[in-house]
Amino acid sequence: MDRLAQLQQRLAQDSRVFAYNRAGYGSSEAGPLPRDCGREAAELKALLEKAQVPGPYVLVGHSLGALNMQLFAARYPDDVAGMVLLDPPPLSFILGQDYGDLVEMADQMTARWQALADSNADSDDPQQRVQAAFFRMIASEHRELFGESARQVAGISSFGDMPLVIVAASVPNPAFGEIAEEYQSYWIEQSRALAKKSSNGRLILAEGASHYLYEDALALVADSVLSVVQQTGPQTREEKPQSH
Repeated sequence: MDRLAQLQQRLAQDSRVFAYNRAGYGSSEAGPLPRDCGREAAELKALLEKAQVPGPYVLVGHSLGALNMQLFAARYPDDVAGMVLLDPPPLSFILGQDYGDLVEMADQMTARWQALADSNADSDDPQQRVQAAFFRMIASEHRELFGESARQVAGISSFGDMPLVIVAASVPNPAFGEIAEEYQSYWIEQSRALAKKSSNGRLILAEGASHYLYEDALALVADSVLSVVQQTGPQTREEKPQSH
């Protein structure tokens, strides 16, 4: 059993867990383009209604998934009791305001994924066509992360008094080279600023953990989620999306 499944199993001992794969991931069919956070939040809303999973929910999202959860909470506040955001991308970075060299690195990743999608799209091999659809999804998500998704999330000024926990990684990403430690400190401070968008928000630093918090700090993540579930009351449903 992988660590994400272990986390879901741990949470399910004390709460109802609803996990899903975004369009193009796992067993989910590819969705319409572009894959910005607003579209993905709307798709989650439709999924929960179709599955007849009543709210309010404690939303849990990792990385890009944390942006989707913020959009969902902003658009459907009556459906949300609280949020736990795992190492959400720094807002001023994805807006292109800071660390331009790293934005260029991200653009190169997007271009590689798009090239893989394009090269496999017309293959005679069904598996390669499936791969093409997957890479098309992640290329679009990544492109919109630094475009429309960033602008949508930047438009959220406050989450009121919603219980909000931000769990931040402490281990720098070595792929960022000489500025890795500096950038990690910046990321943590951006997470601290995000926590202040709720009068009931707080930051938890996961010591010794990388960006993949559910891999490196499973117990801390589980405890953080359950603390919000307990804070919001017994009627809350917990919605746990696939991490990304």
